[in-house]
Amino acid sequence: MTSATATAAVAVAPPARSTFGAFVRRHPTVMIGGALLLVIVLASIAAPWLGTVDPISIDPSHRLRGPSADNWFGTDRFGRDLYSRVIYGGRISLIVGLSVAALATLIGLAIGLVSGYLRAVDAVVMRVMDGMMAIPAIMLAIALIALSKASVLIVIVAVTLPEVPRVVRLVRSIVLTIREQPYIEAATAIGTSVPRIMLRHLLPNALPPLIVQATYICASAVLIEAALSFLGAGTPPEIPSWGNIMAEARPYFQLKPWMVLLPGVFLAVTVLAINLVGDGLRDMLDPRLARRM
Repeated sequence: MTSATATAAVAVAPPARSTFGAFVRRHPTVMIGGALLLVIVLASIAAPWLGTVDPISIDPSHRLRGPSADNWFGTDRFGRDLYSRVIYGGRISLIVGLSVAALATLIGLAIGLVSGYLRAVDAVVMRVMDGMMAIPAIMLAIALIALSKASVLIVIVAVTLPEVPRVVRLVRSIVLTIREQPYIEAATAIGTSVPRIMLRHLLPNALPPLIVQATYICASAVLIEAALSFLGAGTPPEIPSWGNIMAEARPYFQLKPWMVLLPGVFLAVTVLAINLVGDGLRDMLDPRLARRM
């Protein structure tokens, strides 16, 4: 009887849900944002094989043409193919966004761990961070470019510096909460070294909110790079970037609005995708917040 019952139970048991399907249903924002971002990244990497031409090739005889079979997005005032420039322009935005997010997160994490755990250096470090937060990224970029020259590296440095204090404050607040826990006091009492406490106990607790913060930094960096290029304080004009394309097309907006709108759409979709990933990761890494919502 027992064997028959077990066999019947197995026969009527519903099929197990796939792990991937369950993940998609539980975290749709991560999947939607990740899919959009993946498409943009792949398109930027595979730009030479997507029907593009040299994005800096000038042909004055074809200047300011509308969208056609030969030039899908039309041409700019120098006769350059807008479709090629928009696709290649994604590389600059992604490089700046990912580089700023990685550098600001790593530097801020190291400083935040030290500042939050070592009381002796906390006051000095945080006053320095407060001073750095008072520097607008755009003003800092303009000052750096005035002292040197426009380049992608200068933009990355200029955008990274104002973002570091925000990461430091986040990590410091987490460390201040955790360092009073009994297991931290026990580790200190048995003679565990400070670097080991930071790596084994403090770092794992700081990583989830830090990952979410990194996505927002990436989205902010993409927008700031576009704003700097639009103002002429970002990447050199000959390098295709969405900000440069919109800046060059600004005088022709009333006659040929697609010259501004098309790179703007790509920029908006990229920032939206990154923010969707960040929101999804926040809900996934903090189930309590998701339940409250």
